[in-house]
Amino acid sequence: MRFGLLGTGHWAAETHAAALAAHPVAELAGIWGRDPAKAQALADRWGTRAHADADALIADVDAVAIALPPDIQSGLAERAALAGRHLLLDKPLAFGTEEADRIVRAVDERALASVVFFTNRFAAPVETFLQETAAAGGWDGGRATAFASIFQPGGHYGGSHWRRERGGLWDVGPHSLSVLLPVLGPVAEVTALEGPRGAAHVLLRHHSGAIGTLALTLDARPAAQGFSCDFYGERGIAVVPDAGTTAVAAFGTAVDRLLSGARNGGAADPCDVRFGREVVAVLEAADRSRREGRTVVPR
Repeated sequence: MRFGLLGTGHWAAETHAAALAAHPVAELAGIWGRDPAKAQALADRWGTRAHADADALIADVDAVAIALPPDIQSGLAERAALAGRHLLLDKPLAFGTEEADRIVRAVDERALASVVFFTNRFAAPVETFLQETAAAGGWDGGRATAFASIFQPGGHYGGSHWRRERGGLWDVGPHSLSVLLPVLGPVAEVTALEGPRGAAHVLLRHHSGAIGTLALTLDARPAAQGFSCDFYGERGIAVVPDAGTTAVAAFGTAVDRLLSGARNGGAADPCDVRFGREVVAVLEAADRSRREGRTVVPR
């Protein structure tokens, strides 16, 4: 399968492009970026072609991998799906459910394969844990903390405008939700508060009756950084294991799953655009809750 890569930033170069170039079946057939010079440099590095026009690249491939800000990704993903291209997207899928719905509709109408890259969901230890934990049942709730610090010297994402504007809720929040939702189920209502250092503290009531809690920031104090998630209930406490893999290897697994979905007529993936849309709905509700100071029902 011929892949076109849309994006030229650090994540695009060091994860998407590296994994596609190393994949035994997929072919990195071209690159487009908002900065033509960066697109050419990245294409030269990985031995492929730079495209001056995104739609020309979409027309020349079977699938697209996108590593761009969510508001740019959503429009390009819809255009690619309308052109009949399979989608390997980054999280979050979009900044709103209206944009996410358009992508889902385009994918469904054309029976396309889709995968949204929630990194830990493509690590075997985590995915196996989630399947077994969900099957066991009996969970009263789950807790996820993602305290990142992207503004330290030498970081790759400190200059990211969308991360500065949207914060941890939209950047690390999708990772946390991607682990909580498979075990606790869909969310019925959301309450969120703004905390120190741009932190979002989110309380989720799931339809199952379980309660999920999230603590998320991109500006944690260096000594307070940490990532953890666990579930508690009649069986005690179950801690989500470490991924035990690299981002490049995980992305290679995402490529495998997209290929499998494409071979099977657009068969659903646990992390397809429908699941990506579910995550966006919760994030959108949390964003609205912390702005309006009330509990919100996800759309």
